[in-house]
Amino acid sequence: MNVCIVGTGYVGLVSAACFAEMGNNVHCVDVNPKVVETLRSGKVHIYEPGLEDLVKRNTGQGRLRFTTDLAEGMADARVVFITVGTPQREDGSCDLRFVDAVAREIGQRMTAPKIVVDKSTVPVGTADHVRSIIAGELAARKADIAFDVVSNPEFLKEGDAVNDFMKPDRVIVGTGDEGSAKVLRNLYSPFARSREKLIVMGVRSAEMTKYAANCMLATKISFINEVANICERVGADVSEVRAGIGSDSRIGYSFIYPGVGYGGSCFPKDVKALIGTASEHGYDARLIRAVDEVNDSQKRVLADKVRDYFEPQGGVAGKTLAIWGIAFKANTDDIREASAIEVIKELTARGMKVRAFDPVATGRAREEIGHLENLSIEDDQYAVLDGADALAVITDWNQFRDPDFERIKALLKAPLIFDGRNLYVPSRMGEAGFAYFSIGRKPVA
Repeated sequence: MNVCIVGTGYVGLVSAACFAEMGNNVHCVDVNPKVVETLRSGKVHIYEPGLEDLVKRNTGQGRLRFTTDLAEGMADARVVFITVGTPQREDGSCDLRFVDAVAREIGQRMTAPKIVVDKSTVPVGTADHVRSIIAGELAARKADIAFDVVSNPEFLKEGDAVNDFMKPDRVIVGTGDEGSAKVLRNLYSPFARSREKLIVMGVRSAEMTKYAANCMLATKISFINEVANICERVGADVSEVRAGIGSDSRIGYSFIYPGVGYGGSCFPKDVKALIGTASEHGYDARLIRAVDEVNDSQKRVLADKVRDYFEPQGGVAGKTLAIWGIAFKANTDDIREASAIEVIKELTARGMKVRAFDPVATGRAREEIGHLENLSIEDDQYAVLDGADALAVITDWNQFRDPDFERIKALLKAPLIFDGRNLYVPSRMGEAGFAYFSIGRKPVA
C-alpha cells in the first residue's frame, strides 16, 4: 500500500519505518529540511532503540522516502496519517495548530480520494474538526473529491516503540465507514497474525480511548506514589505492599512502581487535556485532577529529601549533588516533563551545585537547561561523583542498577545516596556503609 505520513517525531517516524518494514511504500513529510536530509541519509534525529536500523534498511531498499513537499508525499497515497505534534498550551489544553495546518494543506493539495488518519493524540471531536477543514478547502477549490477522516490513536511507549508497533496489544480504528475500516484492517494485518487485534469503533470513542488509557496508567502511578508517601509515615515498606497488591490479578504489577512521578510527552499532557475537555463540557474530573496534583508534588519529593537531610548542616547552598539520570525514563533521550529537571531547578535555585549525567539525554539537557546557574552536565557516570556530597538516582537506566558501590563510596565525600527509583535494597545499602533514602521505605541513616 502507498502511505503518506506527515510528521517525523516519535510516532510518525516509528509508524513509517514499521509500515515500510512490512513492505509498504511510505513517504514521510516534514517541514524541517535538516530533519529530512538527516533521514534521507539513513540516520535518525531522535533516540529510540532499533529505529535507526529500520530507517536505514528501508530507506536503502527504497520503501521509505522523505520530503518537505506534502503534495509530493501524498500524490500516490491511499492513506495519509497526521502525526504532527499537539503541544500543551499554558492552560493545559491541547494546541491543534499543527494538525489544522496539515488538514488545510491536504484540502488544498489533494487530487484523488484519501483516507486521512488522525494518529496524533488529539481531543475528542478533532476528527470532525479536521473533516470540516478539509471539506472547506475542497469547497473553496470547487473540487469534488471523496475523503474520510479516521481516528487511529497510537499506544507506543518511548524506549520500546518499535516493539509496541510491531506487536501491538490492539489497533483502535475510529470510523463509521466500512470501506475505511477495511483499508486500515489490510494495512495493519501483518501486525496481527496471531489473533485479530483491530477494534473498530466510533470516531469519538477512539479519540476518547487514547486519553482514557493514558489517564488510567497515570492514575496507577499516582496511586502507588500516594501509597508510598503514606508508607513512609506509618512505617510500612511500599515494596512489600506492592508485592501484596500486585499479586491480585485485578490489579497486577504493571505501572505500580513507586518513584518520582511520571513525565514525558504523553501522560502529563494527556491528563491535563482530558481535565480540560471535561471542564469544557461542564464536568469537573476530580479523580483525574487529583492524579495530576499528586504527580506534580511527587516530582519534588526527592528534592525535599535532599533539602531536609542537609538542613541541619546549614542547608544545601554550597553543597554538591551528583545526579544519575535526566531523561524522564530509561531508553529515551526525552526530557520533557522529566522529574530530574524539577529536582535540578529546585536545588540549584537554592544554591546547591549539581553535576548530572545521563547515558543518552545529555545533549538535549544541555540545550534545555544547560544555562542554569550551579549546573554542570557531564558525560561520565562516575566523574560526576568526584567530591560530591551525595548521589541522587532519578532515572532507572540498567547501568545504574548494579553499579560499583565501592567506587561510589570512594568518590563521594560521604557515602550518601538518594534513590528516586528504589533500585537498591535498603539492608544491603546499610551493610555497604551507605546512608540511603528511597521512596516509601524506611531510610538507612
